[in-house]
Amino acid sequence: MSADSPRTLALIHTSPTLAPVFATLCARHLPQTKFFHMVDESLIQNTIRAGGLQKQTIRRLVEQIASAETAGADAVLVTCSSIGPGVALARQLFEIPVMRIDDAMAETAVRQAHRIGVLATLRTTLDPTTALLREKAEAAGRAIELVECLCADAFPAVLAGDTETHDRILREALTNDLNGVDVIVLAQASMARVVSTLAPGALRAPVLSSPELAILRAGEVMAQPEAARAGD
Repeated sequence: MSADSPRTLALIHTSPTLAPVFATLCARHLPQTKFFHMVDESLIQNTIRAGGLQKQTIRRLVEQIASAETAGADAVLVTCSSIGPGVALARQLFEIPVMRIDDAMAETAVRQAHRIGVLATLRTTLDPTTALLREKAEAAGRAIELVECLCADAFPAVLAGDTETHDRILREALTNDLNGVDVIVLAQASMARVVSTLAPGALRAPVLSSPELAILRAGEVMAQPEAARAGD
């Protein structure tokens, strides 16, 4: 590929609702980058049913990444936190960069804060997110304290199409249940839109969400020379 040719980013989703969110972010922050979406809801469904990420699901994620590479992707962003741990393995198998949705968010959180609130609607997302934060903190030599907040009733509501109940539960958690933290981390990309519905001044701590930070990181990675990107 010519150095002047536009790069192509593949986005692997486990929910079709995320495609327009990331399309908007790519258009805003990566206007010179081509991108395409791949959606497989069964990856998250199988993970939820099993109570955690299974080897079979990781194999299927690797197959999706291989398909993206065959389709012309210069880099891949996996946008589901629940299957994020599978990205570490995939990075060892591909020459192109394979990025995890919450890497940049976790690095930002441990750099900025000591006491970090983590909000999730699924245990299968909360556990990988807290593990990632601890990993990033150790790598940075930072001491952190994690305050977990699991809104277990919100996910069934959104599955049933009741986004109003889902959003209300998250708003209450954001404003009432995470007092005393330095920063709040949203464990799921789909939560980001809820923050914009809060009244000014409702939040007692800054909130970090993964979508925009991940796209900015993807831009940085794809701007690097090819040899450097392959080592990401």
